[in-house]
Amino acid sequence: MAIMDRTNLFSDGQAITATAASTNVIDLGAYGITSPRDIGIGTQIPVVTAVTQSFNNLTSLTISFENDDNAAFSSATTVWTSVPYTLAQLQSGAKYLLPDYLPAGINERYLRVKYTVAGTAPTLGKITVGVAAARQSA
Repeated sequence: MAIMDRTNLFSDGQAITATAASTNVIDLGAYGITSPRDIGIGTQIPVVTAVTQSFNNLTSLTISFENDDNAAFSSATTVWTSVPYTLAQLQSGAKYLLPDYLPAGINERYLRVKYTVAGTAPTLGKITVGVAAARQSA
């Protein structure tokens, strides 16, 4: 699938049973106020995602990247949102639910993924999402 590191995982087989944020948050480190950054532009940073357990019950699932200047995400900004994925698209082994690389607009210290469930809450369904050193092309 990809070369991944546990410290760069947003979700590691995370059960999605309701709208929720990723289990893990990536701290990009402090950065100067006078020197803003956007890690989504320039050198592309690969992202991988995989459904590790098929979902049931839900109507759709939308996945977003959010960033904020504080770890509590009290003023989170959404920088990218997927299309709504249907139940049929969320079967075990499904990949490529996110862009290939971190999107532009990630300019705050903390980064997470948010899962938004529409319809009935699933009782099954797990997903893994993380930053990777490299992506497998096939």
